[in-house]
Amino acid sequence: MWAYESVFYQIYPLGFCGAPFENDGVLEHRILKVNDWIPHIKKLGVNAIYFSPIFESDTHGYNTRDYTKIDVRLGTNEDFKQVVDNLHKEGIKVIVDGVFNHVGRGFFAFKDVLEKRWDSPYKDWFNINFDGNSNYNDGLWYEGWEGNYDLVKLNLHNEDVVQHIFHAVEGWINEFDIDGIRLDVAYCLDYGFLRRLRDFTDSKKSDFFLVGEVLHGEYGRMLNEMNIHSVTNYQCYKGIHSAFNSYNMFEIIHSLLRLFGPEDWTVARDRHLLSFCDNHDVSRIASILQNENHLPLVYAMVFGMPGIPIVYYGSEWGAKGDKSQGDPALRLSYDAPEWNSLCDFIAKLSEAKKNSNALNYGGMRSVVLTNKQCIFERKTAEERVFVCINMDGEGYTAHYDAGCGRGVDLISGKEIDFGGGTYLEPYSAMFVKCEY
Repeated sequence: MWAYESVFYQIYPLGFCGAPFENDGVLEHRILKVNDWIPHIKKLGVNAIYFSPIFESDTHGYNTRDYTKIDVRLGTNEDFKQVVDNLHKEGIKVIVDGVFNHVGRGFFAFKDVLEKRWDSPYKDWFNINFDGNSNYNDGLWYEGWEGNYDLVKLNLHNEDVVQHIFHAVEGWINEFDIDGIRLDVAYCLDYGFLRRLRDFTDSKKSDFFLVGEVLHGEYGRMLNEMNIHSVTNYQCYKGIHSAFNSYNMFEIIHSLLRLFGPEDWTVARDRHLLSFCDNHDVSRIASILQNENHLPLVYAMVFGMPGIPIVYYGSEWGAKGDKSQGDPALRLSYDAPEWNSLCDFIAKLSEAKKNSNALNYGGMRSVVLTNKQCIFERKTAEERVFVCINMDGEGYTAHYDAGCGRGVDLISGKEIDFGGGTYLEPYSAMFVKCEY
C-alpha cells in the first residue's frame, strides 16, 4: 500500500483559502491557491495530501449539502480537478474527507423531509420522530451527531443512503481521480457499511486508501472490524506532547510499546496508524509545547515511531493556534508558505522515512529509556534503525549493545561509531541506520 511509505500533508481548505464561514453562495475559485503551494509541499518531502471537507456545505464543511460538487466558496469541480492533476504530476497522492455519518440541514433530502414530512420519500434516510421537536423548532425530532442538530445523522442501514454515498464516491474517483478517503468520525459509522465501502472502493481502485478518524479504543481490533487500512493515532498524539512537557519519556514509550511493541499483547503491531502532533481539531503543537527547543524533536518522534506521519499546514514552520480561541484560530489562511529551520528538519525527516524500510514497516523495541532520553529500534529483515531523541539541554551518552559497529544518521548523513556509547547532543534527534 502506497500510503504506508508516505508522508502526508493536511490542508483544511475553507480555512486555508480564507473562505467565509457561512456559505454565501458566491463562486470564488479559491482552491486554485493550492497550486501555488505545490513547490513548498514538494520541498517538504510530502508525497500525499489530505484535504479536509471540500464538498458543498452549510458552514464548516462537515455539514454537507451536496456530495457531488466542490463548495462554491472554493470553486468548481473543474478547479479541484486541476489541483489534483497538478499534485499527481508531482507524484503527490490525494485523499479527501468523506463525511458519511451526518449531513447538513441544507442537504437536499433533509430539506425535502422538512417540507413534506411523512410524504417525503427521504424520511427513512434519517432517524426521525414526527411527534417530537428539535432546537430549530422544526416540529419533528431527528438525531444529530452528539446532540448537534446542524449535523443530521444519516441512516446507514437504509440502502438508498448507502447507494447515494457509493455513487458520490464513484464520482470522486472518476472525476477527480482521488487516491483515498479519510472517514470522518469513523467510530460512529456502521461497521457493515464500512466493510461494504472497502469492497466497493477496492473494486474501483485496487490501491485505494481508507483511513478512519477514531479517538479511543483497541485500534487493532477496530481495524479488523472496520476492514479499513488505517486509523488516527490519538492515543500517541496526547502522549507525545505530554511526555515532552512533563520531561517524561516513559509516558510516550509506554504508549508506543502497548500499540507496537514486540509482546504478544501488542494492540496494533504491524498496523500503520496515522501519526500526528496536531490537526484542524486541536491546538497547534507550537502553542502546546512549553519548551520551543522540543518542537523539532516532536516531529522526530512522529516520523520515527511506527505509523504514517502527517503534517498540518502552517505547523511545519511553527505557526501557533489555540483551541480555546475557537476552531477558526486553528484554520487560518496564510498568504504564502514560510520556510525556516524547522521546515528544513522536517524535509530531512521526510526523506529518511520514505526511503527506510525499517521506518516504514519495522517493529519497535525500546533500547534506552530515561526521563529525558529515549532510543528505540525499528527493525525489519532488511534494515535496522535506532531512533534516538534527547529532550535535555545537556548532552547524554547512551550505552547499549547496538549489534553493529557503525551506523549513519539518516537525518544528517553523519557517520556514527557505536564504540564507547552513542552521544546525543542537547535537544537532538537521530535516526541511526546500522551499517555493519
